[in-house]
Amino acid sequence: MKNTVHIISLGCPKNLIDSEVMAAVLVKNGFELVPSPEDAQIIVINTCAFILPAQEESIDEIFRMAQMKQEGSCRHLVVTGCLPQRYGTLLEKEIPEVDLFLGTGEVPRIATYITALCGGSPRSFIGDPDFLMNSSHRRLLSTPPHTAYLKIAEGCDNHCSYCIIPTVRGAYRSREMDDILREVELLAHGGVKEIILTAQETTRYGHDRGATPRLPALLREMVSIEGIEWIRLLYTHPARLDDGLFRTIRDLDKVCRYIDIPVQHIDDIILRSMNRRGDSTFIRNMIAQAKRIIPGVALRTSLIVGFPGETEEIFDRLLAFVREVRFDHVGVFEYSEEEGTEAAALPGHLSGEIKAFRRGIIMEEQAGISREINQSLLGSTTQIVLEEPSDIEGYDYIGRAERQAPDIDGITYVKTGQGGIGDMVTGTIISADEYDLFAEEV
Repeated sequence: MKNTVHIISLGCPKNLIDSEVMAAVLVKNGFELVPSPEDAQIIVINTCAFILPAQEESIDEIFRMAQMKQEGSCRHLVVTGCLPQRYGTLLEKEIPEVDLFLGTGEVPRIATYITALCGGSPRSFIGDPDFLMNSSHRRLLSTPPHTAYLKIAEGCDNHCSYCIIPTVRGAYRSREMDDILREVELLAHGGVKEIILTAQETTRYGHDRGATPRLPALLREMVSIEGIEWIRLLYTHPARLDDGLFRTIRDLDKVCRYIDIPVQHIDDIILRSMNRRGDSTFIRNMIAQAKRIIPGVALRTSLIVGFPGETEEIFDRLLAFVREVRFDHVGVFEYSEEEGTEAAALPGHLSGEIKAFRRGIIMEEQAGISREINQSLLGSTTQIVLEEPSDIEGYDYIGRAERQAPDIDGITYVKTGQGGIGDMVTGTIISADEYDLFAEEV
């Protein structure tokens, strides 16, 4: 009888890809994946440790599954990913309910470690964070079958003062372009139509390899692969966005006119404290270039409020920036003081109440902006991918327009007499609210 395994993946899409690789490794080695932890003999939690709320979510999930281990069929609880990579063997003492801790570099060897559990092997394997995805690592997709994330690089060299990613993921290292294209072909052969590019910074792709192809060249090669209809770009860095990339996005029909640009802040004092490349003038000029070169481009950003030293005057500049630029989508995070980062030692830390209040102000402002932008789309046509049956009467499907990335942006409700889940249709926007669109197939 096969050992049953349930995998819980927390955090970002990059983590999700690691979970998909681990799932494929386990199945290849004779384990059986089950959709419910209640039915699993082995529960694997792939954790996030990027900021304190993510760590708390990971810890809460570990203790929840530890309780299930006491009361249910689970025999072994395994914790992988960024949390053990960051805290190492310390977690053995703190959470004795866990049978095995694996760092981020152990992804392809998970089956070996789990198989050895019964033999009294060491409880922690935390090596260098050196795992780099490649096309030989098969994945069991946990996304809808028409959509897949694609990791084009791993690690980060930016060393933003608030961030621990270089510690848990290592230095930036790009995959070979031919290897990426092989994986895209495999995904397309399996029915994937939308590829979503991820990395800690997608715009740095190839820079660590010297004269090798960069991101525009990769995009130009990817669009030639049959079956792929959308290519979406996440996790760009404003300092590496330029006219060449913007023109590539504009000129390639399969590349979504959508760019995720986490600017984090706009005040120059804060940007310097964050150790971010590019000042406020550069960021404004870059956004203006994107809008000028790519008609109708949808821009998403992420902002951090309550960073040490953020006075009311500085926050007001950030709020004015949001009003000025009118991003299509905005994610706002409260600054999280992370042990071992440069920012943790800075003066001027703010209370949780102030940070939460400032986040609320920007989210309320953005809600109004988003509603106005969505209302401006009435009567326009757009491509929409159909994802699941609708829960609203009169609309057949829930889908996503080209301007909407999965999980982080709004959705589009679609009236259609044709097509099915995974199909791409053309729809006219007939209604809109703060975050969601409503469309009728043309």
